[in-house]
Amino acid sequence: MSIFKAILDKIFPSSHPAVAEAAPPAATPTAAPAPAGAPAAMPAVDVEAILNGLAAKHPEKLNWKTSIVDLMKLLGLDSSLAARKQLATELHYSGDTNDSAAMNIWLHKQVMQKLAENGGKVPDDLKK
Repeated sequence: MSIFKAILDKIFPSSHPAVAEAAPPAATPTAAPAPAGAPAAMPAVDVEAILNGLAAKHPEKLNWKTSIVDLMKLLGLDSSLAARKQLATELHYSGDTNDSAAMNIWLHKQVMQKLAENGGKVPDDLKK
């Protein structure tokens, strides 16, 4: 299973179309393009509310709003450098994966953007 799919599985309910039909981010939907209104038809999932709820119950104080490592820890996922490099590959990171600081910033923004693209309600400041 891809790391991004695992992130979707942890945030979205299992009945949500983003979880039920999620293709690996590397796949391009060229064979059967989605109808123009498909993303709007997905029920919105309040990503911030879900993550704030998880953070309130977590024993560590995690800054999931700015840290990909903390976001992954909050979701109970492997946040090791190897796992983050795998996520970077899945999301087509073109920078130097040995520059973990730059990669981490990019990853966090990309994950938030991808969550929004898959029907998540994500505050604008977390996508930029």
